[in-house]
Amino acid sequence: LKEICEQPDALKKTINPRIKNGLPDFSECGLTDEKLRSYHHIYIVGCGSAMHAGMVGKYVIEKLARTPVVVDIASEFRYRDPLLAPDDLVVIISQSGETADTLAALKLANSIGADTLAIVNVVGSSIAREAKMVMYTLAGPEISVCSTKAYMVQAAFMYLLAFRVAYARNAIDEEQCRQLISELSQIPSKVQKCVDDQTQYQKVASKLISADSLLYIGRGLDYALSMEGSLKLKEISYIHSESYAAGELKHGTISLIDEDVPVIAVATQTGIIPKTISNVVEVKSRGAKVILVCTDACARELKDGVADYVIEIPHTDELLMPITAVVPLQILAYYTSINRGIDPDKPKN
Repeated sequence: LKEICEQPDALKKTINPRIKNGLPDFSECGLTDEKLRSYHHIYIVGCGSAMHAGMVGKYVIEKLARTPVVVDIASEFRYRDPLLAPDDLVVIISQSGETADTLAALKLANSIGADTLAIVNVVGSSIAREAKMVMYTLAGPEISVCSTKAYMVQAAFMYLLAFRVAYARNAIDEEQCRQLISELSQIPSKVQKCVDDQTQYQKVASKLISADSLLYIGRGLDYALSMEGSLKLKEISYIHSESYAAGELKHGTISLIDEDVPVIAVATQTGIIPKTISNVVEVKSRGAKVILVCTDACARELKDGVADYVIEIPHTDELLMPITAVVPLQILAYYTSINRGIDPDKPKN
């Protein structure tokens, strides 16, 4: 909980030094606009929460920069013989900088001649030493086993990179880039609001104590977010949970839904909220208890009975919603663990 509460400050420490004259700045690692324009593909590699931060990066880079991005689980990357080339960029994400599978992926990318950028939290770590370029997140020590503030700052770095790639490739102009950076600079205060609003999360968490299995659903960026929420819950509460792209429910998974399987739905992207709500209606009709995480604007538009519990988060630029919306998912997992008498900082195994 201490580290969840440190997230607004960690965001400020990570974001603010990387903004120069209102634009994202990667000069500290030598990542120039010329290089960003030259890359054919961008690969993002990580494990667990780091990979989920990379998924957020994929959505945002492809949307803004129109540049193809491949996200890989580090433990699978080298075994699939990836189609890397010297004109590709491989972004390696790791909190500790010592993750064995991620380090192996980095060495493979280096051996092929691709440019490698490490995003790590620990100065002088193995990954930081091996990468051709390195930028440090400034989250401070993360003592809890499950990642919270490290994931948060990794996601923030993905946004900084996405904005700079898009600007370097002329997919957005300077005014648009400055506007996006302005929105990102306001994110710590909005995360603080989410951190302060723990009462509603505690109430909802009390309804999950007896659950044996949960589903998390979302679309687009909300799907990437649901993956992280599911991981947090299963890791520290020992409740089985899985995340699904909401549109995939009808392809088999819907058969698992009944009154004993709560569903946590994430709906923050305006254009696809009606689609996600239609999936919520589907699972409700099969008896599931539904917890809906959505913007305050979406909550005001909901019809009665669509969800059993609604968690509202402050509205911000839709691209940035994964940073604010992850907080209630983290705190839900925390209080569910506490309610079940489990130490959330030191999960078993």
